[in-house]
Amino acid sequence: MSNSLIRILVVFAAILVVMTVYSSGKDVPVPSPASDAAKAAMPGQQSMVVGGGCFWGIQAVFQHMKGVTSATSGYAGGEAKTAQYEVVSTGETGHAESVKVVYDPSQITYGELLRVFFSVAHDPTELNRQGPDSGTQYRSVIFYGNDEQKRIAEAYIAQLDAAKIFPHKIVTQVVPLKGFYTAEAYHQNYATLHPNDPYIAFNDAPKVSNLKKEFPQLYTGK
Repeated sequence: MSNSLIRILVVFAAILVVMTVYSSGKDVPVPSPASDAAKAAMPGQQSMVVGGGCFWGIQAVFQHMKGVTSATSGYAGGEAKTAQYEVVSTGETGHAESVKVVYDPSQITYGELLRVFFSVAHDPTELNRQGPDSGTQYRSVIFYGNDEQKRIAEAYIAQLDAAKIFPHKIVTQVVPLKGFYTAEAYHQNYATLHPNDPYIAFNDAPKVSNLKKEFPQLYTGK
């Protein structure tokens, strides 16, 4: 079988998986967190690290958000010595493909970022997989950097589960951040640089489109 035919078959398989995932998504709009940090009085920088499937799509979503200074693809959950793509891809390192989001807390709150994370960036009810990708490295996870982030994240998950926003229970882990390791250069800004890649077109571009549709006040076309 030719490589081109194999690629086409893989793309169609990915489409079917994505359609299945989205058809089983949230039943109603994801509400704002009842418990959140107040917006800062002065500009500054804070960070959030989350994982939810391939980091290309997560990075693309947050790169299009107002108040976000940068979004970097990387690895979290494992040790520094195993933070390489080929090793992480074995699913045996403890790492999750993750994104470090640096934001201005005077423009956007941690809770607002989490709302986008749960709404359009990924499906938080998928256990150790996301769309066509499977393995613990694709798990849904929030790596908190302090007690406030932990409190907000855990309270928000409890709020969404209690309201039955999703047809299935949220499986997102909330664990302490022990280290974030920036991914290889070719992974950075991948969705922006490769818009015609079939994987990006069918898995990640719709996430950015949904961000624009559901959160026009937070969307920036940069």
